[in-house]
Amino acid sequence: MIATEKKQEIVKESRRHDSDSGSPEVQVAVLTQRIGEVTGHIRDHRKDYSSRRGLVAMVSKRNRLLKFLARTDNPRYQDLIRRLGLRK
Repeated sequence: MIATEKKQEIVKESRRHDSDSGSPEVQVAVLTQRIGEVTGHIRDHRKDYSSRRGLVAMVSKRNRLLKFLARTDNPRYQDLIRRLGLRK
């Protein structure tokens, strides 16, 4: 679970305008943070299959959002993966 302050900081860095909280960029940034935290949990608790299932679902959702963004607005997609360090 992401702390509220950390999530607000991620949204503030990723948003496109002042009231933006649901654009694909924001959603991908928040999911990337959550994926990182759950990955650390999975390393410590190898048999936690429920968390592993949730992790796979989050990765799938992030991939769908990235595909959508690449298809609709490629420059924004390129900027996002550069900023987040995805797909090196």
